[in-house]
Amino acid sequence: MSTIDLNSDMGESFGRWTLGDDAALLDVVSSANIACGFHAGDPVHMLNTLSHAQAHDVTVGAHVAYRDLAGFGRRYVGATVDELHADVMYQLAALRGMAASCGTQVRYVKPHGALYNRIVSDEQHALAVVEAIARIDPSLAILTLPGSAVGRIAREHGIAVFHEAFADRAYTPQGTLVSRREPGAVLHDPDLVAERVLGMVQTGTVQAIDGSIVHLQPDSVCVHGDSAGAVSMAQAIRTKLDEAGITICSFMEQSR
Repeated sequence: MSTIDLNSDMGESFGRWTLGDDAALLDVVSSANIACGFHAGDPVHMLNTLSHAQAHDVTVGAHVAYRDLAGFGRRYVGATVDELHADVMYQLAALRGMAASCGTQVRYVKPHGALYNRIVSDEQHALAVVEAIARIDPSLAILTLPGSAVGRIAREHGIAVFHEAFADRAYTPQGTLVSRREPGAVLHDPDLVAERVLGMVQTGTVQAIDGSIVHLQPDSVCVHGDSAGAVSMAQAIRTKLDEAGITICSFMEQSR
């Protein structure tokens, strides 16, 4: 691959609580997954992040989640299918309205945390998310793991699907993410992570936690914005890719 998208989760500050350096990350990434208020974020931070993304010409996605502010969206929530369907619609509608006020638009959806992981295999919750997207705007794409239930269901509904790899997360042999509760689930060395991302982009594969090879073929690589040293890690990745002659460009722009 000669072109790749770099995405990061943003707008996750809440009130007086600040999380991540969105301004610095927007100088590095090409796509921003902006929190919609259910796992993190609030109207002020949503609006500010959208404005900064528009100024940096960064593509905007909706980072929808379970309604779980206290757990940062990383806990499985026993929402009914109808509740989840409405919650996703609500989040999309809110972010789309604010984006329009900033002169930009929401182009894709990337579910967050527990919701992201659950709809890899849970077909009922995956269908609820897909139908919510289709009702709000079927031209929105979805960003997910390869081989996920939500990806298959989205294609069946005519929604564009793009695949994502994670720069700083360990993989299981099945191609899913190792739980954050497990040792070694999160990688912290910027040089190691940058080399790993280069391998993902050049070969479409990554080494799983047991040493086996997982096939990814990513359209985008996620650099988490809420981890310690996120900016230096993102910069190391960008530098490594630039040196290899790989262009950083939003996957939505590549698909045009």
